[in-house]
Amino acid sequence: MQSVIIEGYLAADPSILAAQGSGKKRASFRVLETVRFRRGDGQMGERTTGFNCVCFNEKTAEDYISPYAQKGSRVVVSGHVENDTWTGKDGTTHYDLRLIVENLRIKARPERTGPERGPGTAREPEAEPEPGFEPSLDDEIPF
Repeated sequence: MQSVIIEGYLAADPSILAAQGSGKKRASFRVLETVRFRRGDGQMGERTTGFNCVCFNEKTAEDYISPYAQKGSRVVVSGHVENDTWTGKDGTTHYDLRLIVENLRIKARPERTGPERGPGTAREPEAEPEPGFEPSLDDEIPF
């Protein structure tokens, strides 16, 4: 089993779906992770990768993800990777990888508005480093 930890931002509000037979709820969302790097010619570059995530834990989906997670929330997600296969309307078989969520932590909770959002605490989003800022290894060591 492949274990994965991803830190990134939610691309959209999570979808809370109910299974057709059992009615159990699950959360489905996409996490975007951007990696910044320096090219061989010295120019800065960046690459964004999207990860499809599914949380089958009904309590987590309803009590944590639904009321607190929204587009732009910074999250740390851990879980394992599974192949997802489906057949399109035209009969073509499609393949994708998805992350089955085992743990989820929301690092920044933007202020929620409207009665449909539920309870939440407002926090300032964490500041992003200035463009061109590159932390050194010494910045990460606490001693």
